[in-house]
Amino acid sequence: MELSVKRLREGASLPYRATAGSAGFDLCACLEQNVVIRPGETKVIPTGIAIDPGEGAAALVFGRSGLGIKHGIVPANAVGVVDSDYRGEIMVGLHNQGQAAYEIQPGERIAQLVLVPVLTPDVREADSLSGTERGSGGFGSTGRR
Repeated sequence: MELSVKRLREGASLPYRATAGSAGFDLCACLEQNVVIRPGETKVIPTGIAIDPGEGAAALVFGRSGLGIKHGIVPANAVGVVDSDYRGEIMVGLHNQGQAAYEIQPGERIAQLVLVPVLTPDVREADSLSGTERGSGGFGSTGRR
């Protein structure tokens, strides 16, 4: 399996896995200068790359735990989706939910990209659904443990 990546900007970094066990590929900021994200603010950060995840796959853009936990910098839309037919630049919306301004530096790892298979079944309307033990029980319906 192969992930095709095209650099769209000078200075763009190819996605890479930090360790052999990493599920995600690190995405880096492709910036000419630092970008400050103030508390409560959202900024869109370019990566300088486009990808082809392959037919039947998508790439999900997740936050980096260190940025989120230590600095409050999280993806603005929780999880970004790069569809298999999108060939534009991957941009990462980052939101500062922390108490202090944070400065994104050129080349800094800002998110992680995880490739997943995608199911696209035909949709049909149904009069009923199969029964389960849980049924329609929603939030908290299975208990606390």
